Amino acid sequence: MTRAEAAHAADRPDDGARRIPDRLRRRASRQLSQLTTRSDRLINEGLAQADARKWHYAVLASLQDFGPASQATLSKRTGIYRSDMVGVLNELAERHLVERAPDPADQRRNIITISAQGRRRLRRLDKVLDVLHDELLAPLSPAERDQFMQLLTRLLDHHTQNS
Repeated sequence: MTRAEAAHAADRPDDGARRIPDRLRRRASRQLSQLTTRSDRLINEGLAQADARKWHYAVLASLQDFGPASQATLSKRTGIYRSDMVGVLNELAERHLVERAPDPADQRRNIITISAQGRRRLRRLDKVLDVLHDELLAPLSPAERDQFMQLLTRLLDHHTQNS
């Protein structure tokens, strides 16, 4: 049984299991919260097996997609607290996945750039996450997965546009 199947089975009543009240199952907030908990566990465990963390992936993806950035900009793009960003960048720099250089416009701050090794690592992590997402979304057809992602994106965009 995959982790996704086990997570789904935990919500299904069986002979000895407590039933989840229908009023809870009808609440989008409850369902999203439960799925987030299971998703976080799956992704964190899968990335740990690849000697990575989700914040590593977020920073590398941001640098690859948008180019070099300051720590403050990376914090905004990734949702990583500024106080935590230094630790994440230290981990990535120790692994030679990013490079820090003084900002020519302001010597008090650094500009972070993804390294060639970081780009290779990001491609490997993409493959790891593809497998994990296949496991997470296993009950959905490809068309349902696309629709699910479109709806999630629309909801998130709506609720973050004024943040």
